[in-house]
Amino acid sequence: MNVAPYLAVLRTPRVPGFMLLMLLARVPPTAAGMTVTMHVLLALERGYGASGLVGAVSTVGIAVGSPLMGHLVDRRGLRAMLTVSMATEGLFWFVAPLLSYEFLLVTAFLAGITMMPVMSLGRQILTALVPDDRRRTALAMDSMAVEVAFMAGPALGVALTTQASSRTAMWTIGVSMVVIGAVLWAVDPPVRSAGASRVPVARREWLDGRLLGVLISAGGATFVLSGVEVSVVAAMRELGLTSWTGALVVVMCVASLVGGFLYGGLNRVPPLWALMGVMGVLAIPIGLFAWSPWWLALALVPTNFLCAPTITATGEAITKYAPASARGVAMGLQGSAFTLGVAAGAPAAGFVIDHSSPAWGFAVAGVGAVLIATGTALLGRRAATSVEVA
Repeated sequence: MNVAPYLAVLRTPRVPGFMLLMLLARVPPTAAGMTVTMHVLLALERGYGASGLVGAVSTVGIAVGSPLMGHLVDRRGLRAMLTVSMATEGLFWFVAPLLSYEFLLVTAFLAGITMMPVMSLGRQILTALVPDDRRRTALAMDSMAVEVAFMAGPALGVALTTQASSRTAMWTIGVSMVVIGAVLWAVDPPVRSAGASRVPVARREWLDGRLLGVLISAGGATFVLSGVEVSVVAAMRELGLTSWTGALVVVMCVASLVGGFLYGGLNRVPPLWALMGVMGVLAIPIGLFAWSPWWLALALVPTNFLCAPTITATGEAITKYAPASARGVAMGLQGSAFTLGVAAGAPAAGFVIDHSSPAWGFAVAGVGAVLIATGTALLGRRAATSVEVA
């Protein structure tokens, strides 16, 4: 394994400090979903359906707001977006623990629209800081940092809720988000490369079939991953080993970290549709190993090994196809695609599991990814032909 590309990225001015800052910035948002769910269950004494509905409306709000916040960054700058986000998130997380369920449902959607898009923002700033020849490695490191945040955030949310209260956990998330926003406002990192054009480009000139294919692939990647996660929970519950679920999630994250690390050091990589398609193929037979947590852990490794590489490939393709002046919107659309993929994958697998078994949940998640990969490959080929003709 060649570590020289990683050392080159870490030697780039401002990059190490920024990556550490964005790693910390991503922990509170990853803790938010679990914390709100537990607040609805424990403090408001509602059921799983009610807690899931809050998560769903918040997800829709984030999907709607992510490109809007990216557009604000492109047109008004990073500090304008941060000011709006800090004001609304600070208000939401302060009052949310005091609201009734009905008011929480409405405000969760509104807060999702103006939520600080730390996932897409991190990729946008990192793209501006590193030269083009180091972009793949830098984005791979960013994907690995996201995996670390997803391992730490929910665990911290659960710990705060169980050791103190859900109100304390929600107020802590709010304070953390405002502090992180203030630090980013003070640092004001660049959102486009030095010398990049600031002239707006008409959306129809860059939001073409190639980029749409990338966005669909991004949604397809999270479709299979969310479907696999739901199926893991169901498989462990069926075995009476629910306590193993967290350990299996850690296995999935570690496999993704390793895959991202290897991918970031490659000079030549497979096409995006192939990465996602193979990830789906590998997910289909996982359910055959669900009779044992040990075998299931091993079966989860190949699919999740391709998780970070696929996510990295989508980010790299977006920086290639979207102009610098519209990169905030493009990264926001990528974030929306990720969110919508999760919103579709988890219910699809859950519906099938309810009417059959966890093994079929894995199969449906994998088949869905294969079908999406096939469609995006055809769409990308058609769009590339159109560009050549033009």
